[in-house]
Amino acid sequence: MLLSLPAPIAPIAAHSLLIFLLQAGLLLLLALVFGRLATRFGMPAVVGELFVGVILGPSLLAWAAPGLHGRLFPAVAEQYHLLDAVGQIGVLLLVGLTGMQMDMGMVRRRFGAAAGVGFGGLIIPLGLGIGAGFVLPKALIPEGTDLTVFALFLGVALCVSAIPVIAKTLIDMNLLHRNVGQLTLAAGMIDDVFGWLMLSVVSAMAIQAVTAGTVLLSLAYLVAIVVFALTLGRPLVRGVLHLAGKSDGDWTTVGAVVALLLLASAGTHALGLEALFGAFICGILIGTAGKVDPARLAPLRTVVLSVFAPLFFATAGLRMDLTALIRPDVLLTGLAVLALAIIGKFAGVYAGARLSRLNKWEGLALGAGLNARGVIGIMVATVGLRLGILGVEIYTIVILIAIVTPLMAPPILRFAMKRLEQTAEEQVRETEQRAWSTQPARSPQEQIL
Repeated sequence: MLLSLPAPIAPIAAHSLLIFLLQAGLLLLLALVFGRLATRFGMPAVVGELFVGVILGPSLLAWAAPGLHGRLFPAVAEQYHLLDAVGQIGVLLLVGLTGMQMDMGMVRRRFGAAAGVGFGGLIIPLGLGIGAGFVLPKALIPEGTDLTVFALFLGVALCVSAIPVIAKTLIDMNLLHRNVGQLTLAAGMIDDVFGWLMLSVVSAMAIQAVTAGTVLLSLAYLVAIVVFALTLGRPLVRGVLHLAGKSDGDWTTVGAVVALLLLASAGTHALGLEALFGAFICGILIGTAGKVDPARLAPLRTVVLSVFAPLFFATAGLRMDLTALIRPDVLLTGLAVLALAIIGKFAGVYAGARLSRLNKWEGLALGAGLNARGVIGIMVATVGLRLGILGVEIYTIVILIAIVTPLMAPPILRFAMKRLEQTAEEQVRETEQRAWSTQPARSPQEQIL
């Protein structure tokens, strides 16, 4: 008896492909244009890239020209998923590249400072967010939502930082080699790991009762990932990149690095942790254990920073709907929560920095960098909306925080960094990181093309 084979899955429909190509092309073009305009006004390109999504999304285009918006961005989940998939690959590669450029020697020497800054930036905004959740107008809380779950969720939304936005801002402002930049990323990763762990717990509370075993299991996974990275992960990455480096061209090394980053992201995601965490850890392993010549990865850096990252940040703004802020009660509540988010993060980070014996300008710069919620804030808000924890009004307020905090970071960073002299260690690190922008010789295939 012959077994019946499943029918082959049809490829993407022609119209869906056309819409995707138009969306991706338009978003990328406008992201480059507005990113360039942002740099002209002394802001990082990421600010202009995020603004593109606001222009083309529900906040402006859907309100001004609903017919055009409906044709260009049809309300079809599968269509949005195409952009999401490309954007997710882009942000994972961006975070991976950032991990490769981490100076782990400096981080180890100043781990106490990074931990102090990170935990300071967690505890105060988390507490303020939970307190605000209990006193916000009940009309803004969805009916049937447990008040404790809502308050905890708002606390998580206020305490997270956005490693992708922070990384892009530091790269745009040429601050990644500075000690403050390295400490910002290290502390931001502490914030993100704790934030995503809390998000997992609170999300589970919205669906079912969470036991101590569930929390301990997540912590065990976290420890297991770190142990795996320090033991088996290092020789595994070193071996893969050693084999890839034997090829004549650089394209094999680039492909191997991308594969490692994506597989590491899949691993942490499968364990219920954030995929970005896996990409960041893998990037650190590639940069420390892989011993890859940075010039070999210059093509990857160019493509990620000029194509994938701008497309991701532009796509992130498509779900923002700022028209809800027209209501006075929503606007006033939004401004109050925004003030709590900014002040709480600044106060916590600054206190942690000063207790870690950093000077006031370093504390100010760290507070500005870690205040950026950006895309992570948008992701948290989206999870809350999907689970019914947040209504449209509070969702919009969290989105407002995600937009405003990256905008305020660059001028404060610039102001503080002018008052910090560059050290000899930072100069050496800057020289090393310039190699990441150096174009290597073209491969034989590229010469033929």
